[in-house]
Amino acid sequence: MLFTPTRQAGLARLNHFLPNAGRAYEKSRNYDDPPADDGLRSNVSQLSPWLHAGVLSEAEVVDAVLANHSLKAAEKFVSEVFWRVYFKGYLEQRPSIWRAYCEDRDEAFDRLDSNSGLRTAYAEAVEGRTGIAAFDHWTNELTQTGYLHNHARMWFASIWIFTLKLDWQLGADFFLRHLVDGDAASNTLSWRWVGGLHTKGKTYLARADNIARYTENQPDGPLKAEGLASDAPALEEEPEHGRTPIEFPGEVEVDEPYALLLHDEAAHHSAISLPSKPSLIIGAARPTARSPRDLGNSAQEFAAQAVENGIDDAGAAFDCPSAQWSSNGELAGILDQAGIKHLVVPYLPTGWTRDALFDELSPLQESGHLHTIVSDLDRATWPYAKAGFFGVKKKIESILGELSIPSDEAQAA
Repeated sequence: MLFTPTRQAGLARLNHFLPNAGRAYEKSRNYDDPPADDGLRSNVSQLSPWLHAGVLSEAEVVDAVLANHSLKAAEKFVSEVFWRVYFKGYLEQRPSIWRAYCEDRDEAFDRLDSNSGLRTAYAEAVEGRTGIAAFDHWTNELTQTGYLHNHARMWFASIWIFTLKLDWQLGADFFLRHLVDGDAASNTLSWRWVGGLHTKGKTYLARADNIARYTENQPDGPLKAEGLASDAPALEEEPEHGRTPIEFPGEVEVDEPYALLLHDEAAHHSAISLPSKPSLIIGAARPTARSPRDLGNSAQEFAAQAVENGIDDAGAAFDCPSAQWSSNGELAGILDQAGIKHLVVPYLPTGWTRDALFDELSPLQESGHLHTIVSDLDRATWPYAKAGFFGVKKKIESILGELSIPSDEAQAA
């Protein structure tokens, strides 16, 4: 596995990247360079697997970077971290986008089953047999490693939509099934952005010369991309996804014994601000809920092992027992057996993790025994994620000041 699903590995990668998080990142970040012998790259952080799994938090990453670089020098990297937070906040205010994606994805798979031409085109795309050398290279890289450079993701999505003319939902599903850092918000909204749905009418067109320029350091020379579409007409959709303002839960205070739930997007206690010591750790990994189709090994194994490792670390840190909530109908029995009524849950964002878990969590919410933790960074940022990213970008400096980032501890370290 390219990425090791432990907090120690995530912190090691962060520390390795810190010297390059300033001007060096700004200069080289758009290049899809080949990885080093260890499979990792020097021009981008590749922290997204640990961030998605909640093994590291966005706040601690930004804190560490700004303890080593000025905000001006690290502006590009800090903005990329805030893009993650922005996408989550945007989707929280428009959950109908996720529901529509899931419905349209299932309908698109049904069309494949009934149309041999579409089925063949889709198979060629996901098996890396399109004849477009760059695209096929990225397909193989994704399925073998669980990772793609962000620029490659944009090119790939553009070619999928405008050259291959396949449903964008099928491409987004393909990413979710294989990306170790697959994220419901970032993935869905990025595909919509490329297709002209996120920012209405604004599309992203992959060009052969641009691909050649930013892949010039590949071992065999620039990747070739012949026969690409020359225009990118914006996709259209009927439903308007209205915005619902976020109602944050209050600060968590629990006087009685409680269990802490670790899940696919909050797999480690160190990235969570807990009210007190938990009496039980419950792990609930649901990576297969990403898609009705089979997941790639890298994505599935990272998610499952991140939660398993998180359970072990939390049990040792708090000297308490742990349990696995691995299938439907188990949660109530786990709590009853432990004699615990209260469950503390790191925020379940709109997406498959929430879809997979919330039916069994809702009775606890109705009884007042479910307590949801929202990070300070999310609380401070999401209200500005109303429309485009600029609304968040212009507030980054004030948000960092409000949260005292960089912290005195990070600067001392």
